Amino acid sequence: MEPARLDIRPAPSKGCATIIWTESVRPLTVLTGIVLGSSAATTFGLGTTLVVFLILSGETPEFRSELPLLARYLVIFVALTSLAAVSFIGQARNRPWRRWAQLAMWSALAGLAALYGSTRP
Repeated sequence: MEPARLDIRPAPSKGCATIIWTESVRPLTVLTGIVLGSSAATTFGLGTTLVVFLILSGETPEFRSELPLLARYLVIFVALTSLAAVSFIGQARNRPWRRWAQLAMWSALAGLAALYGSTRP
């Protein structure tokens, strides 16, 4: 089976291109891609912040007290990013285990939301 591709036909008289999908993209795949991109960006941001805090922790003692919590959230987001990546691959390639991967990813996301909600006053 050929992967989905976007065909653009020549512009009609008004200058608008007509876009036709040769195969449909599943909405759950798009949502999983959004979760993957968001969690990867957050993971990168947390990792970069952790490196900066580690470098500056000798000069600023307040940064040293933030390191354990920052490291804990980094591990959580690395796990979420990994689950989202596996889930995205399963969805994109239509693998039989994709539903289990989706369940794991959405459960982890719900758990993260519950953790975040429990830390707010």
